[in-house]
Amino acid sequence: MRPCKTFTVALITVLIAGMAMAAPASAQVDQCAPPGIESASALPTNLAAAAKGPAEDRYTTATVQPLDRIDVDALGLSTPGTLTVGTLSDAPPSICIDSAGQFTGFDNELLRAIAEKLGLEINFVGTEFSGLLAQVASRRFDVGSSSITTTEARRRTVGFTNGYDFGYFSLVVPTGSPITGFDKLAAGQRIGVVQGTVQEAYVIDTLGLDPVKFPDYNTVYASLKTRQIDAWVAPSQQAVGTVQPGDPAEIIENTFSLDNFVAWAVANDNPPLIDALNSGLDAIIADGTWSRLYTDWVPRALPPGWKPGSKAAPVPQLPDFDAIAAENQEASSGAAAPKSTLAQLAAAFGNWELYKQAIPDLLKTGLPNTLLLTVSAAVIGLVLGMALAVAGISRHRWLRWPARVYTDIFRGLPEVVIILLIGLGLGPVVGGLTGNNPYPLGIAALGLMAAAYVGEIFRSGIQSVESGQMEASRALGFSYPTSMRLVVVPQGIRRVLPALMNQFISLLKASSLVYFLGLIANQRELFQVGRDLNAQTGNLSPLVAAGFFYLLLTVPLTHLVNYIDGRLRRGAKPTEEDPLVLSNSQEMI
Repeated sequence: MRPCKTFTVALITVLIAGMAMAAPASAQVDQCAPPGIESASALPTNLAAAAKGPAEDRYTTATVQPLDRIDVDALGLSTPGTLTVGTLSDAPPSICIDSAGQFTGFDNELLRAIAEKLGLEINFVGTEFSGLLAQVASRRFDVGSSSITTTEARRRTVGFTNGYDFGYFSLVVPTGSPITGFDKLAAGQRIGVVQGTVQEAYVIDTLGLDPVKFPDYNTVYASLKTRQIDAWVAPSQQAVGTVQPGDPAEIIENTFSLDNFVAWAVANDNPPLIDALNSGLDAIIADGTWSRLYTDWVPRALPPGWKPGSKAAPVPQLPDFDAIAAENQEASSGAAAPKSTLAQLAAAFGNWELYKQAIPDLLKTGLPNTLLLTVSAAVIGLVLGMALAVAGISRHRWLRWPARVYTDIFRGLPEVVIILLIGLGLGPVVGGLTGNNPYPLGIAALGLMAAAYVGEIFRSGIQSVESGQMEASRALGFSYPTSMRLVVVPQGIRRVLPALMNQFISLLKASSLVYFLGLIANQRELFQVGRDLNAQTGNLSPLVAAGFFYLLLTVPLTHLVNYIDGRLRRGAKPTEEDPLVLSNSQEMI
């Protein structure tokens, strides 16, 4: 390594270490742990005025079937006896992965209790919200659990159970912001929302504004804290669980969800499962389980006229959250002192304790899965890419045209779209062969995408070889295929080694997109492990730790391929034993 590169790496290392040491080593709050009744909140402002009246509820069932009349064998489950649930991992306290690596949260703990009432096992699988409803509709998951607010548009894709929670929005702004309520939001402001959520529709359709769209709650909140956006319209549960004392942000106003209650999503063509979940929900309301979990996870006052379950379900008996919230407010010692920008950056990116906490999971879970996805897809990409390259320069149209069409399609579509098309399109067809494991389909999707790029890299390398090489080999009596295999192709591959390594690095990073197909906790790759710990703690240090692992994989590989490329260009260094060297030496004497 050159001295300047050595100095640069050393400087970066010192800066990162210094930032990590400067960050406080205090224990982090596990946002995926039940906060308890001590965190009770009162009825939010503007809630009653915006809520729909009970008479407008057209979807809550009048009654439910008794539990003893539910036939669990007729529920159309993808795995008999097991409820397969698609959920998220980054939205505490509703849905998240805790420090023990288990999917939990209010929504999922309710489902666990219902599954127990029905005598079913339950299996949680992580995915992205943008693909969740489509995966439920295609029966990839039996149930979608993600604090889903029921809307008319969503009901055209999936069915919903009765409501187990109500949804209201919180307006979160940086401390000291001139925005004091929803009525102060205006055009020209950067208003953050998570893409595909009801909050996005609320800002666009109800407020008539153009929001800034983010992929997840952690990213939008990080942008708010650094004042890259002016406000965040968030689900109340996520806002309350995310905004911590001392953060440079505050919840200033709330409004009721104008679209309906929060429910679990089920395939439209599976009414027996919807009925069974409704029966289980009423049962856990009647025995007090709903009230206990609600008090532990999301203790906040219910809006007037709303209750969970069917219209025949009893009204839950809850503590007086308004009074508890008032007592807590009086006992509070006041707002925490605001942190400087440098202190915020150090706390957000350089928490050494979180680095140490993240590294074991990144090593044991994230790294092996990332390597499995990347190496397997790379093998497919190399083999198929070479076939595409040869077909692309063929003199036969029936070989050349399909190769060009394939390359145009797989290079032109976004990676996420290809993964979802293959995962959701082929998943139900080959589910019996894969055991509903998303890895084979994810590897296939990544490999097919890589092949399109690798094929073009190989083609350019092969066509860069001088035509005289082919003519010389043919003059020596080699056939065309033999000339390509022994003379032209090896030279072409040598010339494109750096480009191939760049494609491998891109493939390594694209492996994180397999999460869209749904992964259980021990199938997560590097980025998702870091992201889940980020969701638990509200700190970005775990994502930085995941980034270091990517660097540990990519930087040595880049320098290795550069060394090999240089060695091939220069040739081997002559030694004294080289016959040619000895012969030349003797002639000179």
